[in-house]
Amino acid sequence: MKKYFLIITLFFLTGFTALAQDGENDDRGGKLQERMREYIQKRLNLTKNEAQRFSPVFLRYIVELRRTHRENISDKPMLQLKVAELRVRFRNEFKQIVDEQRANKIYEYQREFEIKIIDELQNRRIENKPLRRNRSLIE
Repeated sequence: MKKYFLIITLFFLTGFTALAQDGENDDRGGKLQERMREYIQKRLNLTKNEAQRFSPVFLRYIVELRRTHRENISDKPMLQLKVAELRVRFRNEFKQIVDEQRANKIYEYQREFEIKIIDELQNRRIENKPLRRNRSLIE
């Protein structure tokens, strides 16, 4: 009886741990999103005050973008529409922090960063180098 109780307890504990990690990742964003935020801030030449105001808005944008992708992954036209609506909404928020030109550039710099990451990962696969967590993807 003790064996069954132990097995059931371990089963539930691993399930709760997996759920906690998934929710934590959505709220925080992760290292890659932090690097993207830093890359965009650098490309936009944000002042310290602008960067402090920009960070939470940008991380919220990334979280909502990921949620939109997850919810509409099976319907591509609806996904494109929702992403466009999300970008327009957040562009207005970005315009409150930076001027209109730089607010429009955020999405270009986001795409540049994504392309650099994809290229880096493809190069590592071609060279058969193991992916290292400690090494910065963009140097």
